[in-house]
Amino acid sequence: MTVDERFTEGFWDKRDDRSTGARNEIVTGPVSDWTSDFSHLDPEWAADPYPVQDDLRRRCPIAHTGRFGGGWLPTRYEDVAAVAYDTEHFSSRTVVMGNFRPPREVAPVGVTPPISSDPPFHHSARKLLLPAFTKTAVSRLESATRAFCHSLIDAFEGRDVVDAAQEYAQHIPMRVIADMLGFPQEDGPRFREFVETALEGVNLPPEERMARVSELFDYLLEQVHDHLDDPRDDLTTYLLNVELGGHKLAPSHVSGTMALLLIAGIDTTWSAIGASLWHMAGNPADRERLVAEPALLPTAMEEFLRAYAPVTMARLVKEDMHWRGVDMKAEDWVLLSFPAANRDPEQFDRADEVVIDREVNRHAAFGLGIHRCVGSHLARMELRVALEVWLERVPEFSLADPSAVAWSAGQVRGPRALPVRIG
Repeated sequence: MTVDERFTEGFWDKRDDRSTGARNEIVTGPVSDWTSDFSHLDPEWAADPYPVQDDLRRRCPIAHTGRFGGGWLPTRYEDVAAVAYDTEHFSSRTVVMGNFRPPREVAPVGVTPPISSDPPFHHSARKLLLPAFTKTAVSRLESATRAFCHSLIDAFEGRDVVDAAQEYAQHIPMRVIADMLGFPQEDGPRFREFVETALEGVNLPPEERMARVSELFDYLLEQVHDHLDDPRDDLTTYLLNVELGGHKLAPSHVSGTMALLLIAGIDTTWSAIGASLWHMAGNPADRERLVAEPALLPTAMEEFLRAYAPVTMARLVKEDMHWRGVDMKAEDWVLLSFPAANRDPEQFDRADEVVIDREVNRHAAFGLGIHRCVGSHLARMELRVALEVWLERVPEFSLADPSAVAWSAGQVRGPRALPVRIG
């Protein structure tokens, strides 16, 4: 069997967005009632989800939708946490809510291990990645990250308006993840396309979506060939050689984990950096204080993560059940809005305010339960360095045109266009 056959064997039969019947009917159009017809792809949700979440939390803490084959949206911290910790009743075999579900047979490995893995497989799959994301390992990347941030700002010279999302925030995690995986640094534009397909294209017709997904895995196969021909000290070579239970990882495991690191490792951090810059551009008092008190930045950074948590994850209900007052059906989605949990007034004082010197801040921006983000140390380093360099080099900036700011739709929310006036 060739490398290509080994790498794709078990991929297309497990990762095609195959229909599971009428429950996968595509429903588009504006939301009619957020309590019974929610959509995380709705423009209103992308532009400003917080009023919607607050309203639902008050009058319908667990909303329902018939879209995407049926799903639920808990908005209270305690409900989000309960689902996140309950691996008996909720499966993680795919964490992106869309019109099509992978078959149950992919569990417990899932589509993109370990984030898509159920116990007991999850523990071993996650453990494999931990050495690459320790504080010590991440610290070795800080110097190069800082130098790259400076180079991005060097390119602003002579201009008074720049796009802080497209010209700064998005490039930082692209470079870091490319270096960690040993991928060509110049492939950043392709990474952006992969991210948009995986996280914002869930409502595309299945044929179009799979065509786009195939481009990602064709690219990953190219990188596998390159690393087999030229092994080096990076995460891709590590994944190709590491053993689990005395055997090398299945090719579909390798490809799924590479896809996870490439997509989730970029979009989440890109969005967190952009949202933090957006806040400071629109709140000069906070910006001025952080410029004057740089030691406060780590605390402020945690508050930005709480208030503008970029990530929402999904689970699938394993069997029909009555859960906290609602009747969930097997294969229903449950959308875990960590952003909504982070603004629950029962959990956080002044939950709807951004308090940059908030001392107690046990936010859920990196998730809850066994799937808490394995790359949290890396994300924090990138966010801190990106903001430190920006505030050092661009201490004065404001929104050039608030109406021109655009936010991504889907399960990772962050600014996609962020024009700011500098100086």
